[in-house]
Amino acid sequence: MANYLASIFGTEQDKVNCSFYYKIGACRHGDRCSRKHVKPSYSQTILLPNMYQNPAYDPKSKMSAAQLQIHFDNFYEDFWCEMIKYGLIEEVVVCDNNNDHLIGNVYARFKYEEDAQTACDALNSRWYGGRPIYCELSPVTDFREACCRLNSGEGCVRGGFCNFIHRKEPTPELERELDMETRKWLKERGRDPRSESRSPSPGAANARR
Repeated sequence: MANYLASIFGTEQDKVNCSFYYKIGACRHGDRCSRKHVKPSYSQTILLPNMYQNPAYDPKSKMSAAQLQIHFDNFYEDFWCEMIKYGLIEEVVVCDNNNDHLIGNVYARFKYEEDAQTACDALNSRWYGGRPIYCELSPVTDFREACCRLNSGEGCVRGGFCNFIHRKEPTPELERELDMETRKWLKERGRDPRSESRSPSPGAANARR
């Protein structure tokens, strides 16, 4: 029975725990959800709800598409450069949704859980854009399951009100620049001793061959 419950945890078959919260780290029902939102005590991923203030959803904004992209690129670079202070980042995801539980949500997935915890603790005492930051550990580890698969293909009919993440992308040039800066950061920092301690010994590797 225990093995069965573990196998369906966070899936549609789980009648106790919310599958949307487990996949996306957010649920449209919020505290009114009939299923449990089990917040992780440790995770590689942090969530900053409603952090990115998208001018596209401001009725007073007169920005063009090009200006909106520049605005986002500036935010994305600023956020990435701040997160790298806490540890190696594997992925940053910013929601382009317009529904209450996903609008402006920003995720950062670190290589190590301890770095995510350090970032979470530090960010909860910070402000950004004149607003206090709220940060929490998120159960999301695989954004392929969290992101809307139609958004990058034939198009999602729900648009910004989709219950899955519509991922907002930076320009390819910025992504390449950040990738190069991350490689430079790793080179200057040297090999992470945690990678060495978690790598199998040569003897163990040979034993598996």
